[in-house]
Amino acid sequence: MLRIRHEVDGGAELLFAEEADRPEAAAGEVLIRVEAVGVTLPTVRKVREGSGPVPLGGEVAGVIVALGAGVTAFGVGDRVTGLCFADAYAEFAVLNTAMTSPIPDGATAVEAVALVRSGLVARGAYEAARVEPGESVLVTAAAGAVGTLALQYAKAGGAARVVAAVSSADKADFVRGLGADEVVRYEDADWGAPYDVILDGVGGDLLGPAVRALATGGRLVAFSSGGGTVEAYELLVRGASVIGFQMRAIAVGKPELYDRWRRELWQMRDAGALRTVVHEEIPLDDAARAHALIEQRRNLGKVVLVPRAPSR
Repeated sequence: MLRIRHEVDGGAELLFAEEADRPEAAAGEVLIRVEAVGVTLPTVRKVREGSGPVPLGGEVAGVIVALGAGVTAFGVGDRVTGLCFADAYAEFAVLNTAMTSPIPDGATAVEAVALVRSGLVARGAYEAARVEPGESVLVTAAAGAVGTLALQYAKAGGAARVVAAVSSADKADFVRGLGADEVVRYEDADWGAPYDVILDGVGGDLLGPAVRALATGGRLVAFSSGGGTVEAYELLVRGASVIGFQMRAIAVGKPELYDRWRRELWQMRDAGALRTVVHEEIPLDDAARAHALIEQRRNLGKVVLVPRAPSR
């Protein structure tokens, strides 16, 4: 099968295609023939920042071709999506059943990787913020895969003011089309502050300005892999709080809630309350270009890799 591997050569980051043996599903796992791979920001960051080779994880969707021991919730031929932590950029991938969910009839694999994981993170971050009707919400990385869905959640949840924070002004019309009432750029002075809630998918150097944009009693939910430092004094003077959110904790620790949120995602999509946006479908062997799109903040929505017809 075709697989993309990450290597470091003389300090240069390389993503290159190679032929590899098809993996096998261990106990509690399923093996799928991959139809779509959603490129995630955490993986892109690990590739760029790591001092050595890193596993290429991501959201995958496809058809189950083999079951590991003890798997009863799924069968061969089922269409599923889930998060693969290593070797996701391949024609075949292994999924742990705890991180796997069915794709409903009528939906494509590309839609699945654009909706499920990003939608679950957007939903979870929104729930963690305990947004009240009438409050103001700022979403950073608003033009990204999670941000586009977080904007729509905020509008559907009754927020009085939903503001999109983006890296450049040329994304303004795009995020307004997804429900943003206003648009700010990261370089703007005060981001149109204050906000009752900030859903932050960027972190890093932007975490400080985000905290300073909180209103009295405001809540910032950090769900990115970007890290960053928060000054306790900034929280103290605002009576504000920062909440960390991780989707894996829900998937593993609260599987019933994970399943309910997943079902509701598809229901909202079917009802027209959530719209997925795919920036581009890129051939698997051109994964480096997909990473560049995200690194350069040029993507509007999800970047998806599409394998060719699999080799045997």
